[in-house]
Amino acid sequence: MWVGRHGAGGARHGARDGGRGPESRRPVEDGAVRLRDDSGLPGHRDEPDGADRPDGTDEPGLSDAPVGVGPWEGPWPDDPRYDPELLEQGDRRNVVDRYRYWRREAVVADLDTHRHDFHVAVENWQHDLNIGSVVRTANAFLAREVHVVGRRRWNRRGAMVTDRYQHVRHHPDVDALAAWAAERDLPLLGVDNLPGAVELETYELPRACVLLFGQEGPGLSEPARRACTDVLSIAQYGSTRSVNAGAAAAVAMHAWVRRHRYGQQTSPQTSSTRSATESTTSDGR
Repeated sequence: MWVGRHGAGGARHGARDGGRGPESRRPVEDGAVRLRDDSGLPGHRDEPDGADRPDGTDEPGLSDAPVGVGPWEGPWPDDPRYDPELLEQGDRRNVVDRYRYWRREAVVADLDTHRHDFHVAVENWQHDLNIGSVVRTANAFLAREVHVVGRRRWNRRGAMVTDRYQHVRHHPDVDALAAWAAERDLPLLGVDNLPGAVELETYELPRACVLLFGQEGPGLSEPARRACTDVLSIAQYGSTRSVNAGAAAAVAMHAWVRRHRYGQQTSPQTSSTRSATESTTSDGR
């Protein structure tokens, strides 16, 4: 489980519901969050159709209302990006409106033209179930690549099929990841609540970097800590002792987006925020 700045333990997380597409009438599955689509069109329901699920069936608790769009009405577009099978049968995939009916390869090629310069890496020594969630979030924030460090196999269910559109690279160990990053002059930035960690909220994230997350539970391994340029922590103010690795990855990626897509500046911690943090720590113990 993810270690919070004020202690160790595990906790689930939630977030507010963002913009909804015209067909997002079905309830969100447990733990899912709709995000606004800033590509220029409204977002769609972020759930694959039954064929994309491991068992090919509907998720429990969801209605039988269709997701996505039906067959194309009218003359078909004369554009090689469109998939004839999807035009004929409809598109129920977990993609935003602008990519409806497109071939998977065409979607990936278009995403590749404007991917962000940050990478996400996660250690996988015990088949961490959070990796799928990290991949899904990396796709939402358009990370350059996701790097799985350790075991090659990982649980894809949490990715909700987004790994089909996200570049995922495997490294056998942290040394291999560090060598890969060094060749490209990419700093490794660990995210974990370790003694001496720098607060993410006040840290100037570089445009090009690798955000590295540890295994759920133990956090960053000792080799990962040594390989990092800096280790960053995420502030917490409630009673829970932690958030999980998937939630922490989402917070860190969004911090990058705020800085480099919206130009929001970071600033040193003020005395008022420091007092709030110290008060929470004291009350929590």
